Amino acid sequence: MRSPVSELTEADARRWVAAAGYRGDTHAVSGALEDVRPMVRAAALGSLRRLGALDLDVLRRAFDDIDPVVRRRAAELAATEPALDLVPVLADDDAMVVEMAAWACGEHADPRQEVIVALAYTAGGHPEPLAREAAVAALGAIGAEESLPVVLAALGDKPPIRRRAVIALAAYDGPEVEAALRGALTDRDWQVRQAAEELLRITETAGTD
Repeated sequence: MRSPVSELTEADARRWVAAAGYRGDTHAVSGALEDVRPMVRAAALGSLRRLGALDLDVLRRAFDDIDPVVRRRAAELAATEPALDLVPVLADDDAMVVEMAAWACGEHADPRQEVIVALAYTAGGHPEPLAREAAVAALGAIGAEESLPVVLAALGDKPPIRRRAVIALAAYDGPEVEAALRGALTDRDWQVRQAAEELLRITETAGTD
């Protein structure tokens, strides 16, 4: 039997699958996972989540999808599934997938050593700034002490990553952190300076309570 979305344009098929998630049509949505069009497959993942029918095996298979659109959607949905191992996804060939996987790791706040190492590698060595920025943010969300050197090193990266690193420093303590924040007060980027000022103000206020 042909899929009810097979004759629709990709945009219309995507809307149909999204609507099926609200109608409770789990069978039709599951069938859309096999559609040849990536946007339709990605929409099916979201509809299955809405229906409460998105199991971990489906997400794991989606991480291996040929199209990064589907892999990125799977990584986004994985943010609420702490049982999923996202370390392999951080090695994806597509920077947008890596960015989303790093964000999901931060949502998990998973302190496992392999997660910290993978995020540290991404934060310090990924060629795409968006991926590095997301990894720095995730390290800050986790707040593992051993990741502090990576966050400090990110203060020498591009402005958006420096801003993210300053914010991430809120998760750490010690003289290195204070020194880094005070150094950021003279950063070339005003948003980096502002973030450092606000964090130092909060720290100083907390110290007087």
